Amino acid sequence: MRIIECEDEEHLGARAAAVILAELAAKPDLLLCAATGRSPGGAYRALVEAGRTEPGRFSRLRIVTLDEWGGVPGTAAGSSQHYLRTRLLEPLGIPPDRFLAFDATAEDPAAECERIRKELERRGPIDLCVLGLGTNGHVGFNEPGPSLIPHCHAVRLSEATLGHAMVRSMDRAPTFGLTLGMREILGARRILLLVTGDGKRDVTTSLKSATVTPALPASFLWLHDHVDCLIDRAVLGG
Repeated sequence: MRIIECEDEEHLGARAAAVILAELAAKPDLLLCAATGRSPGGAYRALVEAGRTEPGRFSRLRIVTLDEWGGVPGTAAGSSQHYLRTRLLEPLGIPPDRFLAFDATAEDPAAECERIRKELERRGPIDLCVLGLGTNGHVGFNEPGPSLIPHCHAVRLSEATLGHAMVRSMDRAPTFGLTLGMREILGARRILLLVTGDGKRDVTTSLKSATVTPALPASFLWLHDHVDCLIDRAVLGG
């Protein structure tokens, strides 16, 4: 893992977008796994701006969601689907056939996770996986614990995850999530871990120690050969 400290959140977003655009230039049908939330927001805004000046560069880009809030319809403002549709898919003109997302209202969450896993086997592997870092060290909804589930799965969400700003905007908080597993994440050709936001100094310090433990799921990224971890310096200061 290469640790890169960025001057501020805007600089982090610009550097992350530059990586995504370079990968897309090398592989126009790039399969991008996209996280949601505050951390990747600056990068997505920069991509949309790039799309305004050269829209054709995104004509073959494919996107898969990293995770989804269980039971939350994809049309709901707090869902990952809605976040990505409004911030990436619609501005960049990416049609539904190039977007793979969880159906969080499926009657059988386990079967839905199996569907996503099989679709990724057919369409993948992921070329570039964009991740954020949770305050408890999670990536996607791979929560800390004595062990981790390797493949795409449904998971009971921790209290730390349920404190996310996206949950606070919902009428009713979800009790579970759907997520790619560490196997799918580590199977990506390249990974971008973006660290911004409040309350992450301690978990970032732990991550930088390079100790791999399921108590800090993000630490498993040290096992991957090509990870860039971009850290907003404000995170380290408070």
